[in-house]
Amino acid sequence: MAEYSPLASGSQAPKPNFFLRRPVLSMVLSIFIVLAGLLSIRELPVAQYPDLIPPTITVSAQYPGASPEVIAQTVATPIEEQINGVEGMIYMSSVSSSSGSLQISVTFAVGTDASMAQVNVNNRVQAAEPMLPEIVRQYGVTVDTFSPAILEIVALYSEEGRYDATFLSNYALVNLLDGLKRVPGIGQAQILGARDYAMRIWLDPLRMAQLGVSTSDVAQAVESQNAQYSLGSVGAQPGPDGLSMTWQLQSQGRLMTPE
Repeated sequence: MAEYSPLASGSQAPKPNFFLRRPVLSMVLSIFIVLAGLLSIRELPVAQYPDLIPPTITVSAQYPGASPEVIAQTVATPIEEQINGVEGMIYMSSVSSSSGSLQISVTFAVGTDASMAQVNVNNRVQAAEPMLPEIVRQYGVTVDTFSPAILEIVALYSEEGRYDATFLSNYALVNLLDGLKRVPGIGQAQILGARDYAMRIWLDPLRMAQLGVSTSDVAQAVESQNAQYSLGSVGAQPGPDGLSMTWQLQSQGRLMTPE
């Protein structure tokens, strides 16, 4: 009986039991394939694989002293109205906290270029900035590309209660926060419940009415005392001949004294 073969005449296909009758050859070929895969796994073009997670653009703003309701009405609403309908957007969510912070997460369709999505969202945010409160514009509105999911929370504490929460918050801001932001793979690092060194002033409305002083006058007076001015130097060029020394003058400002 003639054996049927789908191949063209003159060529013969290996029989199914070819490798079964030669186990040593089968093991050698299998080991070779495994070793080749292990050696080439580090050279695989990972960037060519499709994205599985929708890219997320986060918009952050600060409104110190405002309640979540005020932040939602005066900050979140104008920004969301401008962002809504940006190209490739799927949905949008916002979170306002009692600490005065606002975070808006804009999720785009899978395959959207994250860099271009950030540019489009930033353009919409720039259009909404004139409608935001002045203090919010001073702090600035940031647009970043990162996942809003929290990767890790690190607790900073003082043994024996030597340092208070304000000192620890300032220590983390000065010595730890910038280092964490430079870690590869970290999109953003922030201090939850940050407590900055500040000065709080209580005003007496009756006394202010007697003196004819408004809150803006007090704010301007404090701001004028919180400025660092450059006084220049003595003996710098151009100057008379024969001067061999130069003195740099420094001013005492930025509320250096209790008075």
